Amino acid sequence: MNTKYLDLLAQKYDTEEKVVTEIINLEAILHLPKGTEHFVSDLHGEYQAFQHVLRNGSGNVKEKIKDLFKNVLSDKEINEFATLVYYPEEKLPLIKAQFRNKKELYQWYTEIIDRMLNLISYASSKYTRSKLRKALPNQFVYIIEELLYKTDEFTNKEQYYTKIVQQIISLGQADKLIVGLAYTTQRLVVDHLHVVGDIYDRGPEPDKIMDTLINYHSVDIQWGNHDVLWLGAFAGSKVCLANIIRICARYDNLDIIEDVYGINLRPLLNLAEKYYDDNPAFRPKVSSSDKLSDHERLQITKIHQAIAMIQFKLESPIIKRRPFFNMSERLLLEKIDYDKNEITIYGNTYPLENSCFATVNPAQPDQLLEEEEQVMERLLLSVQHSEKLARHMKFLMKKGNLYLKYNGNLLIHGCIPLDEEGNMEKMTIEDKTYAGRNLLDVFEHYLQEAFAHPEETDDLATDMVWYLWTGEYSSLFGKRAMTTFERYFISDKTTHKEKKNPYYYLRENEEVCRNILEEFNLNPDHGHIINGHTPVKEIEGENPVKANGKMIVIDGGFSKAYQSTTGIAGYTLLYNSYGMQLVAHKHFNSKEEILLEGTDVLSVKRLVDKELERKMVLETNVGEELLKEISILKDLRKYRYS
Repeated sequence: MNTKYLDLLAQKYDTEEKVVTEIINLEAILHLPKGTEHFVSDLHGEYQAFQHVLRNGSGNVKEKIKDLFKNVLSDKEINEFATLVYYPEEKLPLIKAQFRNKKELYQWYTEIIDRMLNLISYASSKYTRSKLRKALPNQFVYIIEELLYKTDEFTNKEQYYTKIVQQIISLGQADKLIVGLAYTTQRLVVDHLHVVGDIYDRGPEPDKIMDTLINYHSVDIQWGNHDVLWLGAFAGSKVCLANIIRICARYDNLDIIEDVYGINLRPLLNLAEKYYDDNPAFRPKVSSSDKLSDHERLQITKIHQAIAMIQFKLESPIIKRRPFFNMSERLLLEKIDYDKNEITIYGNTYPLENSCFATVNPAQPDQLLEEEEQVMERLLLSVQHSEKLARHMKFLMKKGNLYLKYNGNLLIHGCIPLDEEGNMEKMTIEDKTYAGRNLLDVFEHYLQEAFAHPEETDDLATDMVWYLWTGEYSSLFGKRAMTTFERYFISDKTTHKEKKNPYYYLRENEEVCRNILEEFNLNPDHGHIINGHTPVKEIEGENPVKANGKMIVIDGGFSKAYQSTTGIAGYTLLYNSYGMQLVAHKHFNSKEEILLEGTDVLSVKRLVDKELERKMVLETNVGEELLKEISILKDLRKYRYS
């Protein structure tokens, strides 16, 4: 052990007693039950639904309330209490309005504070007092600890405890205390949150999800394909930026670009107004509740066309300068007969409809107009100077990875590229061949390089980020080709089909999943692959638990765009010291409905895997880190105090 490091550590632990106390503390923590992990995936900007799942801990809050009060409270009272814990600021005024006088309200305050303290005591039973203290609202730490740890077997302090509660109420602090206790409960029922990809795109409020995650007590992120698109744009990729704007236009979410992140779209609108008209293929997909004027719809349609054509042009130079991407078939603008308005791809010729090629030079189809170049330069500059976007992207990089090995499980958004026989598919990048875990590691390396050097806009690292979005061997895309162009311009739906990597049917095979776990040095007897990216079509009988429990797919469709095909509104996963439970969520209508009716959006939990013996902190990633700390402290004691 480096003696300089030990000397620095000795400044914190400046007596042998402090070292010994910390060793005892850490050794004891190793033998506590592991905390509850909460897995969510494919949030796609659906902030309100995500907030509800986060606040109720995928039903974990209500389960603890039922455990404690099932013989004391009615179902209606349990629902009302649970809603108060989920949304304390909003629920308190509704409850207080029911009381006729101060005496009734005073009695309710007394009962509800006691009830919430009991709930916190139960929810924190497997944590140290130190950890609980960190979860308590700062302004009430002393008061809550006094009430939580009260012992009065001789009735000496009965009036003391009663007076504390009386003073809280009489001084007008009861509401603040209840709010603080509610958020403490939410924090205690989930020890760590895993976001298995795709925070961005489609839904209206990904920025609010990011703000929530930045302030969450313990979280990691496995990047999804849409997240990488945003990272790529901030890292200098104009083609990633064009994709983002196109998707936002498609789903009527341009407000995220302009109003939330402050990126000026006026130059793009001016270009779009000059060259494009109405086009049914490019009208925004809006829900029946959204109200767009005809003028707004037409503007978005024009922007959609303008940015789509810029995107197609920007793709071509990358494909040409990176032949190992093996994407020459996607040089689509060069395969068009502009006189006949038809395209020849994969040996077949198709007529084009809804075409919008006003800015395309048939002699050099991938050439940007000077106006288009200026628009993209200005957009990129605006993106890279957005303070809010910078904050979100830096957090996404800090907390994110392409995959994560955590507590014996493999968390990955997309896939491990496989061939038809289940072998790891190989990709050659600059004369070096990679597969499996090594391929994902090199992808992540290039993404980090691109992010570290945003001034480089056409280097290999930046091109590789775009490849992660759309490439055949990308672990995030997982398909042979992205048929965006075909869906816009070719009516024959056979051209729209995107052939998936064999991973997506081979993951039903237990042996394949065990091989993948071994590739990542995980125990295939105990580990699981936790996957997002592909909505589970429960409406058609698809099972999210595959390969004899080795594969768990938790994208059931938070995004409203998917819910008609999935039949549900998302899966989440809970993993506590007793085992794993999968939770399916019904459609989330509104927070107001839950506040007024006390209904929840959960279906029955499904046991995935039960631990034969209760899992302790010692057996977790946190336990590994604590063992390292203990070893260092023992070295310090030997070096300085013996």
